[in-house]
Amino acid sequence: MAKFSWRKAAVVAAVVPLVALSACSSQGGKPADAGGGAAAGQVASTDRIKVALITHAAAGDTFWDIVRKGAEEASAKDNVELLYTSDPEAGRQAQLVQQAIDQKVDGIALTLATPDALKDVLKKATDAGIPVVSLNAGESVSAQLGAFTHFGSNEQLAGEAVGTRLAAEGYKHPVCVIQQQGHVGLEARCAGVKAKVPATEILYVDGKDMTAVQSTATAKLQAAKDADVIIGLGAPITLTLLKSVSDAGSSAKVASFDLNADLAQKIVDGAVIFTVDQQPWLQGYMSVDSLWQAKRGGFKIGGGQPVLTGPTIVDKSNASDVLKFAQQGVR
Repeated sequence: MAKFSWRKAAVVAAVVPLVALSACSSQGGKPADAGGGAAAGQVASTDRIKVALITHAAAGDTFWDIVRKGAEEASAKDNVELLYTSDPEAGRQAQLVQQAIDQKVDGIALTLATPDALKDVLKKATDAGIPVVSLNAGESVSAQLGAFTHFGSNEQLAGEAVGTRLAAEGYKHPVCVIQQQGHVGLEARCAGVKAKVPATEILYVDGKDMTAVQSTATAKLQAAKDADVIIGLGAPITLTLLKSVSDAGSSAKVASFDLNADLAQKIVDGAVIFTVDQQPWLQGYMSVDSLWQAKRGGFKIGGGQPVLTGPTIVDKSNASDVLKFAQQGVR
């Protein structure tokens, strides 16, 4: 994978072994060893704990299936009962956090796409002694809201990586499509692109309605004749933008953030020029595993700093290899 140099210090994600487990996160497990850890294919001998994973996932967004798979694998290994819930509406996500507090969970992992809506309920969680980690969105405010670490990609730097790549390949007029206005991570991505390619235009669409996404993007491409690349900020959005390019009769190329198997195949086929992957499976896995580590030994992964899981570039040079993992649901 292509690597980028960071302008600020960051903690590098530890390598996480894949464990071949058939148990689901909601199932119990017989203790496997006396040391509190777990060997590959076994369940930890630590007492069973309950962890809530709460995201802002919208229905049909396959990105979150990958996050959840990582979380479920860690839960099976760590003898964790995983409570997964999601809601793209900020107020309802806050209600889900309160629900987890009321259930007296042993840890909360959540996304901070709309941090202002979550700060009050997260204070209740930390006041109740519930350890919190964040993932995917909200790196810059994670520590302020009480999380002991954050797992994800620095979205501003990821956007700058995309902008640098586009500028190097001669693109001058990108359109960056944001599917949820006000989402701090998505806004940072497009800001990063614009920092490197100043003529970048922002297009807001309703990511909950793919028909509307397609028609809005088609209209934009018909009007913006100089647009030479359109950028989706998630695999389902990008796959829809391919239809918009065709509908508009546009010569614009398509680039992306994030990944699923269908998008990896489009990169292999040459329909999408590249994507920036933040490795969501790792985000789910490490969020649950870090809360288990905190419970079993008071360990705090990250040393107070975010743990970066990306960005990594996936393009024609490595997409075939990545596709194999994406088809297994771990990329």
